[in-house]
Parts: sequence; C-alpha cells; structure tokens
Amino acid sequence: MWQQKSFENEQTKGILYLIPTPIGNLEDMSFRAIRLLKEADLIAAEDTRNTKKLCNHFEIATPVVSYHEHNKETSGEKLIEKLKDGAKIALVSDAGMPTISDPGYELVVAATNENLTVVPLPGANAALTALIASGLSTQPFYFYGFLPRQKKDKKRELEELSKLMSTVIFYESPHRLKETLQLMLDVFGDRKVALCRELTKRYEEFIRGTMSEVVEWSQTDEIRGEFCIIVEGSPERAEEANVWWESLSLVEHIEHYISVKNYSSKDAIKQTAKDRNLNKREVYQAYHVEE
Repeated sequence: MWQQKSFENEQTKGILYLIPTPIGNLEDMSFRAIRLLKEADLIAAEDTRNTKKLCNHFEIATPVVSYHEHNKETSGEKLIEKLKDGAKIALVSDAGMPTISDPGYELVVAATNENLTVVPLPGANAALTALIASGLSTQPFYFYGFLPRQKKDKKRELEELSKLMSTVIFYESPHRLKETLQLMLDVFGDRKVALCRELTKRYEEFIRGTMSEVVEWSQTDEIRGEFCIIVEGSPERAEEANVWWESLSLVEHIEHYISVKNYSSKDAIKQTAKDRNLNKREVYQAYHVEE
C-alpha cells in the first residue's frame, strides 16, 4: 500500500501531470492546464506536431517530446528516469483525457509502481460530453471506447455488452460507422441511441433516435468525423439475461461458447467463470478433469 499526498513536497519531487486538452474548442483549455504546461520541465505528447500548435497558441515554450503507442516502452523508461530525478512532466494526448482511448496508461502504471506522484487534471472528454447531452440515462453508464476492427470480434463483444442494463458509450471512426451500427441493430435490437460528432466545434451534431433510424440515416447521409455512440441499456434484468445456461453442466456451458460463439477454450472458461461467479482456476480445473 502507498498513500500518495499529491502536493506534499511539491517543489522538490518529480510529478507526472495528466493534462486534458480541448477536443475541438480551444476555449475549453483551463487556466491551470496552461499554467502547468508552462511550468513543466517537459511535455510528453501523443503527436508533437499537434501539441506544438497548441503550445504556440497559448505561448507555451516548454520542450515537447514524443510519447505514443509505438514508442511508449522506450520513451516511457526515459520519462520515468526523469521523474525519479525530480522532473515535472506533463502528459497530453491529441485531444481530451490522456489514457482514455489514448496513450498514457502504461506510463501511469510505471510511475505508480515506482511510488512516483501522478496528478490528474479535470477537463475535456468526448465520452462524458456526449453522454450528458444524449437524452439517455447518465447513471449508471459503461464506457467501452473503440470496438475491435474485425467484424467477428466486434460482434462477439457486442453480444456480451448486450446484457448490460447500463447506458453504453462507444467511440467509432467514420469509415467503420455503418457496419458498427448495423451490427448493433442486429445484436442489441431497436434501442434508443444517440450519435454525436464534432463535439465542441462549430458543426457539432447530435443524431438521436432508434437504432433502426440511425442505421437508415447512415446509408444516406455523408459521414464525417469521429463519433461517440451512446446506446440505451438492455431492457431485460441482468438475472433474466443470464438464465439460458442454468440447465447446462459446467462443461456444456464452456462448450457452448466454444462451438456456438467460436470462443477459444481460454476465453470460454473465462466467460463461464464470469457468468457463474466462479473462480476461473476452478472452472479450468473442472473442465479439463471432466473433459
């Protein structure tokens, strides 16, 4: 256990600041975010070109280094060493919150493993911005982010998410939107949904309706920009959605996922353990002994 006191000995210790940046409108940049970017020894950025534009706009002269999906291991090690030496480092992504469908998670884990201070700032986030204006229930909600690219894997994930009673939040790129919406209609049924794009920008748009209506819209309208998709939760109670397996033995339950859902045996065991609220190791042992 380690109890972080974020602002104790602030002047002498290294600190990793997680700083959100605007998702479209530069006026959403906070005074504190600008101040800390100016005071930091270094800014670690997903794309240095985008971040330098932001820095130029707010007259921030702090050096900017690259930290992204493809160099996070080597770059992360260097950043951790600098934090150990007492550096103040600001982590930013291209837009919104670092680590939320953007690089940064591994760096935060590495920093906390070394008992280094990690300080988050509140700010712009596309998922919550879309949710509160969607017209769908805001509590509880489940944030998923980007679905897998392969259709088969995407459908499998949607089938699992279809059981949730919570509102579900997705991100999707414009060129995959049509396929994703059609799969959602096939798996979720004709639920209420809100599509949100160009958030905080001049052409911000919300398309609210049923899943069948937005599927029809996607076939005729020009699709531009990255989307937030907010989907109504399942109308069924969670207990009712899970009763399908009660008549099956443990082995039959696992084999259902393997033969019908095309799960690997590892994933089938994991999902069966989750369904039955059992320890995964117990399910694994029982399956292989009975098998």
